[in-house]
Amino acid sequence: MRSRYSAYVLKLADYLLATWHSSTRPSELDLSADDSKWLGLEIKHHEQQDAGHATVEFVARYRIAGRAHRLHELSRFLMEDGRWVYIEGQITP
Repeated sequence: MRSRYSAYVLKLADYLLATWHSSTRPSELDLSADDSKWLGLEIKHHEQQDAGHATVEFVARYRIAGRAHRLHELSRFLMEDGRWVYIEGQITP
């Protein structure tokens, strides 16, 4: 999760796509127009259900055009070929 957050901060679309499960991965990811300024990541909770499945609850803070926002998500990950890949996330209001 931390590496994916860092990839958003650095606008590393290739890394994000490479760490996204093929069943839910978009065909492309264009971050060039994203003017977000990422401010921090807080991992609220993480749990490994079994050897191949895990969840991470996090809050990421960011600013767009001077206005503060936060993204609170429960993300699901799957172990594939020895590495964790992102499946999907559920936004928490």
